[in-house]
Amino acid sequence: MIGLVLYLFGFGFLLLVSILLSKLSSFIGIPVLLVFLILGMLLGSDGIIHIYFDNYLLVQYVSIVALIFILFSGGLDTNIKKIRPVAISGISLATIGVLITAIATAIFIHLVLGIDLIVSLIIGSIISSTDVAAVISIFKTSNIKLKNNLDYLLEFESAVNDPMANTLTISFLYLLLHPTTSIFGVVLTLLKSLAFGSIMGYLSGKVSIKFINKIDLESKGLYPVLLIAIALLSFACSDLIGGNGFLSVYVSSLLIGNSELVSKKAQLNFFDGLAWLMQIIMFTVLGLLVFPSQLLGNLIISLIIAFGLIVIARPIAIFVSLFKSKFNLREKIFVSWTGIKGAVPIVFATYPLVEGIPQALTIFNIVFFITLISVILQGSTIKLLSKKLNLVDE
Repeated sequence: MIGLVLYLFGFGFLLLVSILLSKLSSFIGIPVLLVFLILGMLLGSDGIIHIYFDNYLLVQYVSIVALIFILFSGGLDTNIKKIRPVAISGISLATIGVLITAIATAIFIHLVLGIDLIVSLIIGSIISSTDVAAVISIFKTSNIKLKNNLDYLLEFESAVNDPMANTLTISFLYLLLHPTTSIFGVVLTLLKSLAFGSIMGYLSGKVSIKFINKIDLESKGLYPVLLIAIALLSFACSDLIGGNGFLSVYVSSLLIGNSELVSKKAQLNFFDGLAWLMQIIMFTVLGLLVFPSQLLGNLIISLIIAFGLIVIARPIAIFVSLFKSKFNLREKIFVSWTGIKGAVPIVFATYPLVEGIPQALTIFNIVFFITLISVILQGSTIKLLSKKLNLVDE
């Protein structure tokens, strides 16, 4: 019993410290997710508490569950009317943009560092998407509103580009493990995943809206529980038929959040709190998984790849994806800079570890380092850059 009490005390204390640190981070301008990552590293084997933890499969499972609720909460809280003007641009960034970012980064890694092309494509795919939890968290703590719906564009992009990056990562990883696989098969799997995920999300959302409003539960407190079930089922059903579960979850929640629901405000508040809890758990666990002493050995290579990603690959992807959009040069520069990484690339970096490929640990450490660079460099300068480019809507 004492052991359980100590665990409960430790978990409660960790949540309390995380909340207090999040308040401090918004005050001094450091992205809150960085605080959670560092907190996890301090608890880890190379930190103060020395908790040895290297269960990559468990971390992958925990992170996937956390991402389901973070995406679901983001969809519930998104106003379709505000997204509609930037929807085409957002979809272009989330598909063409992610593909170009992955390929351009991979070519840079292959040519500059001489790393095998397939391994380079895996690294490029892992770090190709922006992170919805990071973007939403940074915009909330920065408390800024951008002109021309730029903030909605960035949030929408970050919410819907993870499926593309996830599918690319899995596809190139499969290609590495099965070299005889045809490129045509990989492309077909990619298209199938995105199509089935979208269809399942739409069906899940439409059916759920009618079900929620007709079930008439005795206790209002059961409605958030019902939404939890819907989020999990939307992901699982999509994945079982070969669709992308993350895309299904977001599409489903987007439809649900923009409809009339029983006790809607209470449910939105519940999921907002749940999403924060999932972020705290996910970022802390991912930080716990890292061995800081191993990161230093990948410092130079990580800095080189981060440079290629931030300065070359991401801008190319943005300017190509938004070539025919309404956004001007200053706005495209801002979108290029706001390619913030977060937990998602680190989660995707556990895939090679679980598969046991020889380069897996190096890939994981590189991705973690690039995430830190992105959060510190890009996340902490968004507010300043938006003011310098005169993009803040006063």
